Amino acid sequence: MNVILVNGSPKEKGCTYTGLSVVAQALEHQRIDTQIFQLGQQALAGCKSCYYCTKNDGCIIDDCVNEFITMANDADGFIFGSPVHYAAAGGTITSFMDRVFFASKTDVFRGKPAAAMVSCRRAGSTAALDQLNKYFTISQMPIVSSRYWNMVHGSVPQDVLKDAEGIQVMQILGENMAWLLHCIAAGKAAGIALPPTQKPVRTNYIR
Repeated sequence: MNVILVNGSPKEKGCTYTGLSVVAQALEHQRIDTQIFQLGQQALAGCKSCYYCTKNDGCIIDDCVNEFITMANDADGFIFGSPVHYAAAGGTITSFMDRVFFASKTDVFRGKPAAAMVSCRRAGSTAALDQLNKYFTISQMPIVSSRYWNMVHGSVPQDVLKDAEGIQVMQILGENMAWLLHCIAAGKAAGIALPPTQKPVRTNYIR
């Protein structure tokens, strides 16, 4: 089993990476393979609303979004990490997730556990977490929790490592993700399948 951890920070080994690394260590201790997917400083365009992806595989913009979707097919779980910018997730990971979740086929994420984690200096973390968690709920993904909201605090990685509560939250998040993945694997081995898919029913409020 394997989990992809997405580092949505422009800094390759900053505060967000530090928190994700603690989660990864906990996962690996429970026999779960991990890999960190770094978004970095590349410019990522937002969704163009062209609907290319509804008739083709992947997004019409050929960048790391399509690379990630290909990897996601074989992943068992996901952790999405972001710095907090103006009390919200960073612009890069927001564009990334808008396109990834819209361009992916239903079975890429459905039934696979996911979690978000954020890093901030002081505040705005809960608003950013709420924003990221919505991608999972619309995709029928079990959301993995910890003993507190999934956040770490600090201006530099050394500060994050001093955030004793935040580090523990990351460790427990990894342990809980591993536990759920093992439970899902045991369920599959016992013949328990996902519920059947249903055709979407769409309504609006304009007559």
